[in-house]
Amino acid sequence: MAENKKPTTDPHSPCFRWGKEDALPTRILRPLHPLPKLPAVLAGPTWIRSGPLDQPFDFTAHLRRLMVDIVARSADLGHIDVSRLLISALQARSARVHGLQARVTPLRFPNGMLTRVRRGVVFQVQRYFHGTHEFLYLMTFCLPRFLDQDFDGKLITIFHELFHIGPRFDGDLRRHEGRYQIHTHSQREYDRAMAHHARAYLATQPDPTLHEFLRLNFAQLTQRHGGVAGIVVPRPKVIPLRHAAKEG
Repeated sequence: MAENKKPTTDPHSPCFRWGKEDALPTRILRPLHPLPKLPAVLAGPTWIRSGPLDQPFDFTAHLRRLMVDIVARSADLGHIDVSRLLISALQARSARVHGLQARVTPLRFPNGMLTRVRRGVVFQVQRYFHGTHEFLYLMTFCLPRFLDQDFDGKLITIFHELFHIGPRFDGDLRRHEGRYQIHTHSQREYDRAMAHHARAYLATQPDPTLHEFLRLNFAQLTQRHGGVAGIVVPRPKVIPLRHAAKEG
């Protein structure tokens, strides 16, 4: 089948499809208030490398490189194929410190099912393609809020989202037994476990150039690069396809 060269981004279509040769939609994420010029002492250590200074900081590309390394070094995450994660950014709507930092959205129903039937109607989660390459999860980070955490908080958040991905890597989330399927019975214990995994990753002595950008906040990266850019895509909808065939 010939590839559709034109992007399909109708919000009501069962699929979002961007052409193979097209870049995924990227834009500059804005601060929520004017950023003052930072003095040198607050602008971040010069030894921290964050990419070409004459270009906006590519947030989602840096995250992708870091996640590839995290998955390669973490046995409990070895089932993840980072190429099938659509890593994106979300513009925060308020300057609150607390609130959404990140989320992972499954692009399949439970047990990796492409469709499910409710009240006689077949539903499908919108599918995301780049050319013929299909993503199974949408992972979204809220800016500037995510970047304004400290280094440990950012790394723990990344592990937090990666561990939500189901062990079968079938487009569904990791589900725990009992009432609290996503975070177990204790959010605090879940976060403590993520901190342990983050420390274990750093103990493997990964290349600092992969993670040191996490030591800079949104204002510092904006001042260095003139802006922070990221892939921005809509959150998928559950689309009704057709009425299910009646049995009998």
